[in-house]
Amino acid sequence: MTKTLKCISPIDGSVFAERPVLSAPEAEAVARTARDAQPAWSAHPLQDRIDLVMAGVAAVGAMNDEIVPELAHQMGRPIRYGGEFGGFNERASHMAEIAQGALANIEVSDDGDFHRYIRRVPHGVVLVVAPWNYPYMTAINTVAPALIAGNSVVLKHSTQTLLVGERMAAAFHSAGVPKEVFQNIFVDHVTTSHLIGNRSFDFVNFTGSVGGGQAMERAAAGTFTGVGLELGGKDPGYVMEDADLDAAVDTLIDGAMFNSGQCCCGIERIYVVEALYDQFVEKAVSIVNGYKLGNPLDPETTIGPMAHTRFANEVRGQIAEAISGGAKAHIAPFAEDDGGAYLTPQILTEVTHDMRVMREESFGPVVGIMKVKDDAEAIALMNDSEFGLTASLWTKDIERAQRVGDQIETGTVFMNRADYLDPALCWTGCKNTGRGGGLSVIGYHNLTRPKSYHLKKAH
Repeated sequence: MTKTLKCISPIDGSVFAERPVLSAPEAEAVARTARDAQPAWSAHPLQDRIDLVMAGVAAVGAMNDEIVPELAHQMGRPIRYGGEFGGFNERASHMAEIAQGALANIEVSDDGDFHRYIRRVPHGVVLVVAPWNYPYMTAINTVAPALIAGNSVVLKHSTQTLLVGERMAAAFHSAGVPKEVFQNIFVDHVTTSHLIGNRSFDFVNFTGSVGGGQAMERAAAGTFTGVGLELGGKDPGYVMEDADLDAAVDTLIDGAMFNSGQCCCGIERIYVVEALYDQFVEKAVSIVNGYKLGNPLDPETTIGPMAHTRFANEVRGQIAEAISGGAKAHIAPFAEDDGGAYLTPQILTEVTHDMRVMREESFGPVVGIMKVKDDAEAIALMNDSEFGLTASLWTKDIERAQRVGDQIETGTVFMNRADYLDPALCWTGCKNTGRGGGLSVIGYHNLTRPKSYHLKKAH
């Protein structure tokens, strides 16, 4: 009997889509075709690869009216937000713009006797394992630069967003990217691990849970296959006494609650200096009480269901434990909270780092707010985490922000903004957030390997 992957819609718990998985031999055959096709793709002039990839990106954009409600069905994001094409296009466009420079030879010397230089060459076949929370934007972070750099790409998407990989592959194929060069596959975890362990891929990029990242590393152990990992966070915000309070509240609460809190770099902990604490909490509660929880297909809905009931239950568990431990919940249950995927967004105060809600990744619409007396206390609390993806600092003093930022264990330091991925900067993290880096020039370095040329001229 053929095993199938099923996308359960958070809207009503129905099966929205299902696809049969490939057997291990079938999946191995896909990987072989990707490997066979890669040299010819790499031999294309760089500008041709750039043009084909950007045509594929545009073809995804042409599908946006169909994609937006499809995403609502698959993972619950309200249609009012218009999907992901803006960020999808911004990231791909930037990587296309910098490709010539990022992939150019590094010239060392060219004199009468020697020509010495370092070339960036593609790894070969890149596996991209993408998550459901921002399924198009997280995938394009690697898909676009990997293809531009001359790799072939195999995309494995989350079961929760089962149709995204199909959409992307169809769009890129329609634009002229060869089918064997960019393939979407449906495989289970066992087959994925088998392929990695069998050296079917030359580089693996995974975005997901810590447990998933550990599984990827175990599968790759001893193969010397490169693995890039982005495994989540517990991102803090710190509001200093000279902050623009309204901007800080608006941005940090949006960063905590947008997409039902299901953002890799969402704000999960907020530390506010004593002088602004009461005002911050009051304004934050007012914002959240103004949200409309409901069906994501309703244009009036501002916060939809979480992607799966089990995710919502994990957040409910963290909230309940915190309250039993002395935390104060500020948001009364919304009428639309059904005890399943539809979850009341919550603000907690009187929290401590002994509580899971301030320690473990919540990945849902809840945030704890703590009062701090100074930078030293805020830094200690921000660093008291197993994760390190982003941190958001709120002050008018850029030198102070840099000084504090230098002491935070994180991949990105924001000042007076949050929850934004700038494709010109390296997207990276530390500690249990993972390793490696995407986008920027460094993204190209991770998707290629250096190859040195030491050429002695004949006389």
